[in-house]
Amino acid sequence: MMNESARIFQLSERSILIEFNRDITKNLLYFLLNLKENIFLNKSEHILQVTNTYNSLLVIYKFTINNFHSEKNNYFELISNVSTTNIPKSPTRKIPVCYELDFGLDLEEVSEKTGLSISEIIKRHMHPIYTVYFIGFLPGFPYLGGMDSSLFCRRKSNPRSEINSGAVGIAGSQTGIYPSSSPGGWQIIGRTPLSLFDSHKTDTPCVLSPGDSLQFESITKEEFDNLQSHPSDIKL
Repeated sequence: MMNESARIFQLSERSILIEFNRDITKNLLYFLLNLKENIFLNKSEHILQVTNTYNSLLVIYKFTINNFHSEKNNYFELISNVSTTNIPKSPTRKIPVCYELDFGLDLEEVSEKTGLSISEIIKRHMHPIYTVYFIGFLPGFPYLGGMDSSLFCRRKSNPRSEINSGAVGIAGSQTGIYPSSSPGGWQIIGRTPLSLFDSHKTDTPCVLSPGDSLQFESITKEEFDNLQSHPSDIKL
């Protein structure tokens, strides 16, 4: 069934894109993660990196692809054999966020655009258990699915030249966390003291991975300052 919706392209002399024309769902995410694992198990000596998005995998090879037709057929075979029942179970990580206006720079704008009070925005943002779909945009930046649809708010028409690391934002129907200082146009509603990316940890530089579950919890500015000064006190 997944074979019928799969499209496989050679993007460069060392990369192949496997794309699925399907709605964005957690079932598709788990399928992609299982396929990614199978690719590494079957072709680890040839593969440099496999990265997923909402509905695709980018496979980067260690060397030039000499026979794309053969590789394409191999991927269709792998797709047909991927388990659709192997759903990873991970604990829900609690991400501390200070939603006070010092950090929630756009809470008032989001309130105006959604018609919700600031306290209701915070409540609805904290309630869901989010799924990390993929890491992108910046190293460690998690694209999260599961936000309350009532919080939908478009990106800012004039992006900021700099957003602080740890800023929690909303863009359209998505929410995410900036792992480092960066320009950006997401509506900022809070900030976490948690560092999401550490380049010194070469094996696991990203705190979050696709398939992880998380939930936001509110902290005061005093708690934020304490945790930022003592990051080892943050227990995920």
